[in-house]
Amino acid sequence: MTNRPATRSKNKRQKVDDDAAVTSRLFRQIHSSGQVTADDINHLYMISKPVCQGCRLNTKDNPNCFCGLIPPPNGSRKSGLWQKTSDILDSLGADPSNDLRASLESPAGLTNLGATCYANSILQCLYMNKLFREGIFCVEQDVLKQQPVIDQLARLFAKLHASKMSFIDSAPFIRTLELDNGVQQDSHEFLTLLFSLLEQCLSCSTVARARTVVQDLFRGGVSHVTKCSQCGNESAASSKIEDFYELELNVKGLKSLDESLNDYLSVEELREDNQYYCESCAARVDASRSIKLRSLPTVLNFQLKRCIFLPNTTKKKKITSVFGFPRELDMSDRLTGHSQGKWLYDLSAVLIHKGSAVNSGHYVAHIKDENTEQWWEFDDEQVSSLGQHPFGEESSKSVPKPSSIEPVVQATCSKTTDGVANGSHADTGEPLSSASNNATDAQMFSSTEAYMLTYILRRPKNDGEYTQLGSGEASLEKGSSISIPSHLYEEVSKLNESLSDSCEQYKLKKKSEMDQITEKREEVRSVLCAAAVQSSQEPYFWISADWLRHWADNITSPTIDNSPITCLHGKLPVSKVGQAKRLSTNSWTMLFSKYGGGPILAKDDYCTDCVLEEARGLVCADSYRDQRMLMREIAEAALSGMLPDGKSYYVSKTWLQQWLRRKTLDAPCEADSGPTASIRCPHGELLPEKAAGARRLLIPETLWLFIVESANTVKPNDLEGCSVFLLESEPCGICSTNLSEEACEEDSMREFKLKQRQSHEKLAQGKSVTLSSNSKYYLIPSSWLSNWRSFISTSGKNASPPPETLNSVLELLKCEQHSRLLKRPPQLTWRRGAIFQKSPTLDELAIITENDWKVFCEDWGGIDSGGVSAIIEFNIRMEGNALGLSKDTPLSEEHSKDTPLSEEHSKDTPLSEEHMDSATAYDDSECGDPILKTSPMVCEDCIGERESSELMKKLNYYNEDIRVCLVRGKEPPKSILSASEKSLELNRRTSKRSRKTTFGNTSNFKVSGSTTIYQLKMMIWESFGIVKENQILHKGPKIIDMETATLSDMNIFPGDLLWVKDSEIHENRDIADELSACDQKMEIQQTEEGFRGTLLTSNISSQIMGMF
Repeated sequence: MTNRPATRSKNKRQKVDDDAAVTSRLFRQIHSSGQVTADDINHLYMISKPVCQGCRLNTKDNPNCFCGLIPPPNGSRKSGLWQKTSDILDSLGADPSNDLRASLESPAGLTNLGATCYANSILQCLYMNKLFREGIFCVEQDVLKQQPVIDQLARLFAKLHASKMSFIDSAPFIRTLELDNGVQQDSHEFLTLLFSLLEQCLSCSTVARARTVVQDLFRGGVSHVTKCSQCGNESAASSKIEDFYELELNVKGLKSLDESLNDYLSVEELREDNQYYCESCAARVDASRSIKLRSLPTVLNFQLKRCIFLPNTTKKKKITSVFGFPRELDMSDRLTGHSQGKWLYDLSAVLIHKGSAVNSGHYVAHIKDENTEQWWEFDDEQVSSLGQHPFGEESSKSVPKPSSIEPVVQATCSKTTDGVANGSHADTGEPLSSASNNATDAQMFSSTEAYMLTYILRRPKNDGEYTQLGSGEASLEKGSSISIPSHLYEEVSKLNESLSDSCEQYKLKKKSEMDQITEKREEVRSVLCAAAVQSSQEPYFWISADWLRHWADNITSPTIDNSPITCLHGKLPVSKVGQAKRLSTNSWTMLFSKYGGGPILAKDDYCTDCVLEEARGLVCADSYRDQRMLMREIAEAALSGMLPDGKSYYVSKTWLQQWLRRKTLDAPCEADSGPTASIRCPHGELLPEKAAGARRLLIPETLWLFIVESANTVKPNDLEGCSVFLLESEPCGICSTNLSEEACEEDSMREFKLKQRQSHEKLAQGKSVTLSSNSKYYLIPSSWLSNWRSFISTSGKNASPPPETLNSVLELLKCEQHSRLLKRPPQLTWRRGAIFQKSPTLDELAIITENDWKVFCEDWGGIDSGGVSAIIEFNIRMEGNALGLSKDTPLSEEHSKDTPLSEEHSKDTPLSEEHMDSATAYDDSECGDPILKTSPMVCEDCIGERESSELMKKLNYYNEDIRVCLVRGKEPPKSILSASEKSLELNRRTSKRSRKTTFGNTSNFKVSGSTTIYQLKMMIWESFGIVKENQILHKGPKIIDMETATLSDMNIFPGDLLWVKDSEIHENRDIADELSACDQKMEIQQTEEGFRGTLLTSNISSQIMGMF
């Protein structure tokens, strides 16, 4: 098999190592001869190198290479002159023309200020209602000045109507309402409160259309009718008509709007225990209860109740089931008292809540334009066309009616126009007759996220055709236009003019920028095309490669700066050739004539002096490398202990080891300085070798002289770093004495620690101290004792610092106000007939003997009289109360050791000091738990205040577990009582499972400190099936009542065990009724809490406030 020809190294550049070898040999020749020839210049300045044609990078080893200064024809760069056009335009800022509306037919959006999509969607629904918009525009200017809410709303509507902007800033209106733009709220609650606020603000207007525009468009009437089944009479309250602005319909378990309306208007039968007391029959009788629609508004809003309350979690959940609704809605059969005609409504808007969570998500609105009947999606700033279908799909084969765009006129509304007085269309005109209805559109839509539906009443025109209106009698005539107040028209016109000016200025700026870029790119291409020098005889100029690269990559360039490539002689040194480029005379002339600068470096401006200096430096570097290699061998021998005869010098051993590890360079570096700095003491003498970091080594004189010469080259006259220490040099006497003293101190400390361990053997080992009732003890902080143990048991580098003085630590144990003890004394216990501290590892105070205390006072700065002393007393626990004393009577001095205790003593009476010896005669079965009596006494006031503060912190918990046990017997077991009386630790793991026991069931509930007893009882109802009225809830023996109280109020902690019994007094009923009432209560509470502190809740009606 024949070998293939080697082609991989074809056209490869010469290796850098080969070029360096040739250059090094050339410099040696120049150094030896002392002359620089023309050939030497051509080689060293790389003049003879060919013009580069194919490399992608602008190489430094060829001054004739101009590649890579501009990208390929189809390429671009991330910044500078050659970046993409789109990136260049981005640097100019946002194009204001992008914010213009596509046409006046397309509506404008509203800016989202963070979490204001709920407000934006409602405002768009109100604005797109033509007659509501008219009513706002009809408000007088003086009223607008007095009512900032109406003023800002009118300004917002005017901009939405006539501004050229594709989206309008809603911040002024949001700020006027004092809303928090970072908190998501419910759109239904916002609309309800906004209507209430607008009614109050518009009541100041004298224009009828404006004053009652909210009532005229959105208000209807309902009554709650209760009818006796025997006499057929209705209750007195049935005739009362209540106003509504939207109908809240159930969604759960219902599939369409028709089913929800039937559910809303369904008849409830009152039977058995729920019988109705009829005044006519004077008895409790069966009856029926229902809701009757008495009047309907022009704009009928349906609020779909997609949020349900979950009692077991006290949270809300969103229902995401499919819900259907029609394009056309006939309410004739559902309106009570109006049998003639039809009440036809057309779908006008669909408010959508996106997301599965109740307290988060995103609101968008799908709204139909009343003029064009085209649907639009309003998603904050983005407004998209949906065609003739509310969800963007083809839904009708009919051709939409053509309609003209409302022109903007500068006019004011007439103050004589009257609206519907009470908002009840049942009393203001004839409804649409069924005979005049030519066709009925039964098209249905469905959505899993529809949150509110808006329908507008359809009314007949004078010519018999039908149209949909925004209000009853406040309809517009054919060809009428929307009127904007003159002052708002002028304001919007100025904004439009300013926007037009901004667009024009941006257009001019863009044109100027692009013209400048095009001109500069052409300049760069023309200069670089002529940059190459074609022959060696042709004159040329040197130019800085950095400046050339900057010029070729930026739109603007400074004057030519060749100073970085100029030597002290004013010429081009050989060391700067890699930073320079050779330019032809034509290219240089084009650049110099436009940018100027200098210095000018022509063809003959090469520096021979710098060439000779470079040659000399190269030869010296070779000599230094050779000499250093020889010294390395000597240094390695010195480290191994082989030292030749003759003078020897001390250097730092660490410094010499690092010197050997360093790579051999051409000249000394900064690290070569200071060979003796670390072994020189502050007195200028040799540091004793026992000192830290003072290890030294002897080296021969030849190595020393080389090291000193290298160090002086880097740092001349460095006396501290190059101090001379011969073999005969003696260590510094002062430093040696100091080191001896430090060693003595260490020995003394070692003896002191040993003495401490021997004097306090049990304390040092952490063993429990056996206590006696006849001895006196002292209390010290357990933390101080722990620090003391660490101090006496460690040494060397790991030695712990000594503890604080006892006097300063004990002062912290006493309150400033009463000078009493701030810590409770440790608890004691009997163990095998002896007394011990119950929990020495957990207690904050430790018990020590009197002997230990006195020694501690001597060694650790304690004052004997300032300690906390303690003696042991007992609680008598004799069966049958054999002592004969009352419960609170202490033992008197008359009771001696030999006299038996009378029956007058109670079992909890503490023994006095006179009877300590007699107490020792009883074992742990006869005496109660021993207790410590301290001096000074415990300050119960200060401790109680501190514990109260800690208790409040513990009660402020969230989403923690508690357990509730259902007890079926008469009395709960002792295990339940004892467990429920104690609070479990916050970090203790508890079982999450429900378990069944012999006495009942146990379930875990997720609660917070703010959870009310009512909410907890609802959870118990859901879990155990016990109505809340029958629940007798306990914590230990204490009954927990007061449904309005919170768990924190009742001192219920995470992990607590509660128990409940069923009284079986009240009849069981469906929890759904209670949940419905609870849901309504929660919604009202959330409305107040969610918008608390805003202008929307500053005038909450007394009805709502009365519910709290």
